[in-house]
Amino acid sequence: MRKHGLTIDSLLAAEIVTADGELLCVDAETRPDLFWAIRGGGGNFGVATRFKFRLHEVDEIVGGMLVLPATPDTIASFIAEAEAAPDELSTIANVMVAPPMPFFPAAAHGKLVIVALMAYAGEVEAGERAIAPFRSLAEPIADMVKPMRYPEMYGPDEPGPDEEVARSMFIDAVDVDVAGAIVEHLRASTAMMAVAQLRVLGGAMARVPDEATAFAHRKRRIMVALGAVFENREEETAHREWVEDFAAALYQGESGVYVGFLGDEGEERVRAAYPGTTWERLTAVKARYDPENLFSLSQNIPPKTGRS
Repeated sequence: MRKHGLTIDSLLAAEIVTADGELLCVDAETRPDLFWAIRGGGGNFGVATRFKFRLHEVDEIVGGMLVLPATPDTIASFIAEAEAAPDELSTIANVMVAPPMPFFPAAAHGKLVIVALMAYAGEVEAGERAIAPFRSLAEPIADMVKPMRYPEMYGPDEPGPDEEVARSMFIDAVDVDVAGAIVEHLRASTAMMAVAQLRVLGGAMARVPDEATAFAHRKRRIMVALGAVFENREEETAHREWVEDFAAALYQGESGVYVGFLGDEGEERVRAAYPGTTWERLTAVKARYDPENLFSLSQNIPPKTGRS
């Protein structure tokens, strides 16, 4: 993402079947309003039957999993290194209690760790240099980062959790105090598995203007996803309260959420996915192409009315 941008940034054209059954071909020159809306607006405007993408050649990468002990210092330092890294390096840091899985030494089970997923899209030697600062943050618990073919980073799909509550948000800094709050809340969780996922953004994504697509969070620096996995449904209320308290502790004064990480969280949260004038533009496009709101089963953007 930091090297090549978002998927929507490489979309050149699409075929869309609209609510009235018409098949439209859209791109930057043909029906640009609809082309703008589908790049971030979800399934609100029709059924996409074909996409045309600009492709990016990615052959060998340096990537894989790096597991480090999680302390306020290592978490804050990891984020600082990820922000300072070249665009070729994208990272996902999952801060969590280490489960009893084979790649964790027995001594790490039950300890708070950073399970980092790394991908350097460039030359191997440069990738090793870019990842070296992360390895030096602390003695790695597990280090599976290596040169590999790009498809190797994707393992087989595994079944998801039976019960989970989650909350996503954007923040703009993770210093030692914020990292301390992350550690404190994770240690307080009673869930079978609790996680704070931190994705440093920037790079190519941030060089696209906010108004260019319906995804308008280009300048946000870090995306956070908080989650609690549990077995018994009667535990849901307690874990939901934990997630909400956790999100409140990390809130840094500006709302916003990536729509792809939203659950069934209500209209206010859907609107938070489309800041500034984005919501008004989307509701106007919706009114033109789906005035009866046929496509309403995703994170819904209703058509603009005269009263809006």
